[in-house]
Amino acid sequence: MKLIQYQRPELAWPGFGRLSNLRDELDRLFESPWTELARASQLLSGWTPALDVYEDKENFIVKAELPGMKKEEIDVSLHADSLSISGERQGETKAEDGELCRAERFFGRFQRTVTLPVPVAADKVKAQYQDGILTITLPKTEEAKPKQIGISVN
Repeated sequence: MKLIQYQRPELAWPGFGRLSNLRDELDRLFESPWTELARASQLLSGWTPALDVYEDKENFIVKAELPGMKKEEIDVSLHADSLSISGERQGETKAEDGELCRAERFFGRFQRTVTLPVPVAADKVKAQYQDGILTITLPKTEEAKPKQIGISVN
């Protein structure tokens, strides 16, 4: 029996195969020790939930993805011009009838801090948690809201 090395089928465009090979070589270059170092540092640093920050005339709205967490596991605090979201996502217990084959989800402590560019009314901040999304509404202070200035005619 003779072993034949797999070769990618060439596409209809001439030269495309060379571009594909160049891409493979670049991928290999960047897959070197730097990629492993980045993966290791990500594993050591835990996880960081994704968040979005929106602004309108009245409020800042922060939305954070915290799937699988209970509201009791999440802390939200406001200190001067910084909003902090922190907590800890607990790891799952081992399955009774099987063993783990692959683990890609992150567990453990996290903290995200957002610096707000204008003052907010701390006593009017509201946080709501639904379907794994934490939504925090931060009303701007009256001084921070944009003002319309009327023009008078003499």
